[in-house]
Amino acid sequence: MQRHVILVDPYSGAAEYANAFRERGIEPVAVLSTPGPLDSYRRTWSPDTFYRTHCFNGNLSDLVGTVKDYDPVAIVPGNESAVMLVDLLVAELMPGSGNVLELSEARRDKWPMAEVVAAAGIPHLRQIATADPREVSTWIDENELQGWPLVLKPRRSGGTDDVHKVGAGEDWRPYFDRLLGSVNRFDISNDTVLVQEFAPGSEYIVDTYSVDGKFGVVSVSRYSKSAKYDRIGIYDALDYLSPEDPIAQELTSYARQVAEAVGVRNGATHTEIMLTDEGPRLIEIAARLAGSCLQYAARCATGDSQIDRTVRHYLDGAFTPGYEIVRPVRVVWLSSPRAGILCNAEVLDQVRELETFQRLGTPYATGDVVPCTEDLFTSLGWVILGGTDQESVDADTLRVKEVESQLVVEP
Repeated sequence: MQRHVILVDPYSGAAEYANAFRERGIEPVAVLSTPGPLDSYRRTWSPDTFYRTHCFNGNLSDLVGTVKDYDPVAIVPGNESAVMLVDLLVAELMPGSGNVLELSEARRDKWPMAEVVAAAGIPHLRQIATADPREVSTWIDENELQGWPLVLKPRRSGGTDDVHKVGAGEDWRPYFDRLLGSVNRFDISNDTVLVQEFAPGSEYIVDTYSVDGKFGVVSVSRYSKSAKYDRIGIYDALDYLSPEDPIAQELTSYARQVAEAVGVRNGATHTEIMLTDEGPRLIEIAARLAGSCLQYAARCATGDSQIDRTVRHYLDGAFTPGYEIVRPVRVVWLSSPRAGILCNAEVLDQVRELETFQRLGTPYATGDVVPCTEDLFTSLGWVILGGTDQESVDADTLRVKEVESQLVVEP
């Protein structure tokens, strides 16, 4: 009898779940948490990857019945937008095998997430979520943040969507007014705005996979990001840290505390942490796999990934506590300085000749209209480099940036 796995919102890199389960004889079924694909992911949505696709129309009992008919081996979130729906489906169909249902919102919404982390006594950033600018002013005064840089962002988005830095002494109100009531990349109206103190430091990722409350580390990596005007979330590169690195160990301990506070017991998490002079501070934890190309990159760097661990968990009952670095690997993201028509996408093929080249991904071809890169959603693509030594990776990174500079985008 054919067995199935339910993949909820398996956009972008999460579509790789389908191939991994199919290799083990399990047919992947896609469930979209919305009536149709989210506009932000249409370019990377591949329905032909899946045995069948179902869309959630708001009637949970109907969806539970549909999913139950497949008698799935697992129900797996592929995106932030899937987290709370997966929690409900698992509670109905596989009780006791998911995460803490009562904390579901804290695994999806950055404000209850922050409240739960603060209540657990975990060091955290000062922040407020409100629709009232007067409350923001009072909060700034009470926390003595006058003249301090701030960050404004949506509560229920991702991929650094509409994340704005307000410089020291700059007026935060125009950003607040623009965000409030706008619709984010997940088609959710921003009925409040999250305002945070700005945390100077380096940004890191701790990617994990937990089984029945046992916390397994898949990788620890460091982001390089850049700013463009007030936008601070433009992805440049990512490098992996050895598990023996003291920074990796400090961040792993912190991420474990956060995961426990928000009720993670099973599945993948992607935790973004700023390492400040005062220690780690949570940016956010997402109860899903690392997206974009990070499953391919992790597999290249460590020989394993969150997708691989998901398959072993549900089909073999396996748990892996840690990871190792098998080669230096870097992800280099590609960007466009302006919106317009991409005239020569074929120049990117030059990176395939590099000594450390592993993989190239871009959804755009010559003649396509491309956006100005402001966040992960508007990236032109990525290149994964991996070699026998860090020096080769560094040298090829410079070459990738030279190739990127040859791209022509006409307004």
